[in-house]
Amino acid sequence: MVVERPAGQRGEVSLGWLRSRHTFSFGHYHDPAWMGFGPLRVVNDDTVAPGGGFAPHRHANMEIISVVLEGALAHKDSAGHAGVVRAGDVQWMSAGHGIEHSEYNASDAEPVHFLQLWIQPDRLNAQPAYDQRHFDPAARRGRWATLVSPDGADGSIAIRQQARVLATRLEAGDAVALALDPARLHWLHVATGEVQVGDRLLRAGDALGFADEGGTLQLRGVGEAGDVLWFDLPH
Repeated sequence: MVVERPAGQRGEVSLGWLRSRHTFSFGHYHDPAWMGFGPLRVVNDDTVAPGGGFAPHRHANMEIISVVLEGALAHKDSAGHAGVVRAGDVQWMSAGHGIEHSEYNASDAEPVHFLQLWIQPDRLNAQPAYDQRHFDPAARRGRWATLVSPDGADGSIAIRQQARVLATRLEAGDAVALALDPARLHWLHVATGEVQVGDRLLRAGDALGFADEGGTLQLRGVGEAGDVLWFDLPH
């Protein structure tokens, strides 16, 4: 089964300081047909204006991953973590039994554009945890780089779920392949640019889900350079 999620059909939020598109139900956007994909619960495409941000709020039992595409995001939480997440950085916060945190645009002049990803953990009420690492987008041109994984493989961030998130950057003519394991769920999200996936042309915000699918998927860069995320998930 292949699930198509066009960018233009996502939920939309516009608050002046925030422009956000929601792949799955989130906040005031609720669609019972789009509650998540396996343990992948949230893919929010957020752009926060200079000076704007999310005031302190609380979460529990969720793996929260932020992938900054442009600009810089200031983070602070009740466990004592504070810092700035810049373009190319990936931030992971395991909310565990409960944590309060805030995110603000770290610039008073430029917007920050980032993806907020939520993955349900494989354990409940663990101790909150945090990590942040830089992954040079140029270093993953035409190849897959692992951003998060269950065991921290290949320099990735270790998260509390049997899931991996990989990323690649494809410029025109670049190509990569993906092996589909029918025992797993897979979700492909185009963050920026354009990518040819088999016979489909996907643009920024478009996504495909794969369940009970085997074989190999071919991706090719076309036109504007495309950044792609690949979620390898348990059923």
